[in-house]
Amino acid sequence: MAFESLEMILQTCREKNLPFWEAVLLDDMNERNTTREESVEQMRELWHAMKEAARCYDGEIRSHSGFVGGAGKQMEEYVKDGKALSGPFVGKVIAGALQMGESNACMKRIVAAPTAGACGVLPAVLVPYEQERKIPEQKILEALYTAAGIGQVIALRASIAGASGGCQAEIGTASAMAAGAMIHLRGGTGEQIIHGAAMSLKNLLGLVCDPVAGLVEIPCVKRNVAGAVIALSSADMALAGIKSRISPDQVIDAMKEVGDLMDVRLKETGRGGLAGTREGQEMAETLN
Repeated sequence: MAFESLEMILQTCREKNLPFWEAVLLDDMNERNTTREESVEQMRELWHAMKEAARCYDGEIRSHSGFVGGAGKQMEEYVKDGKALSGPFVGKVIAGALQMGESNACMKRIVAAPTAGACGVLPAVLVPYEQERKIPEQKILEALYTAAGIGQVIALRASIAGASGGCQAEIGTASAMAAGAMIHLRGGTGEQIIHGAAMSLKNLLGLVCDPVAGLVEIPCVKRNVAGAVIALSSADMALAGIKSRISPDQVIDAMKEVGDLMDVRLKETGRGGLAGTREGQEMAETLN
């Protein structure tokens, strides 16, 4: 039976004396009737695909619409020049999120984590961290299982689709997953993992899905940056011992309620929000 709450994962960890990631792994084995080795190998393939997607970014190409492309290269050069206000590591995270989002828009191979529109958040924090800290692959795989457990609960209790829950369901979920993954890599507890995830979701609560011309380009690419940076700040707060005053599962439930209340024009229809602005409409018309 799939986990129905983050608290259920923690309860399993307490009862069986398991780390968060392993409880998720065992649940995956049970749900898909697969072996431990098969599950781990599939997760390894996803990680390798993430790293390959990051490595193969091409700053010269543009999306078919011409709306996005090249920003990841600009940011990378800016960071290399030592100009980033946020410092070199966060600068690399920002560049990585832009690059992965642009690769998606340019129809290159990416890993939906949890969706294509939010594909830049998780690799943006994991890839530079793994490179800088020389993190063993096993630890990265554990972090990915941690992220997967968070995403699975959100998908079950709320939504990970912009069409039903707004961008909070996509970037918000990706940010929560990335926060949990980073907390694991920093040696955090299961309780810190779920509170970091909750704080990420809270900080993106109500984020609408308003893609210009209905394309996963504007403002989607840059929102991956916001999700990645919020994941880092939420992870740091959780690791410092700060908790969400609203329990993590109730934060997820609140996200569902907000998504249900959201006007349909703000849920991937390309009619409201930024898509509904004069410039957004003019951009859409150029594609007709």
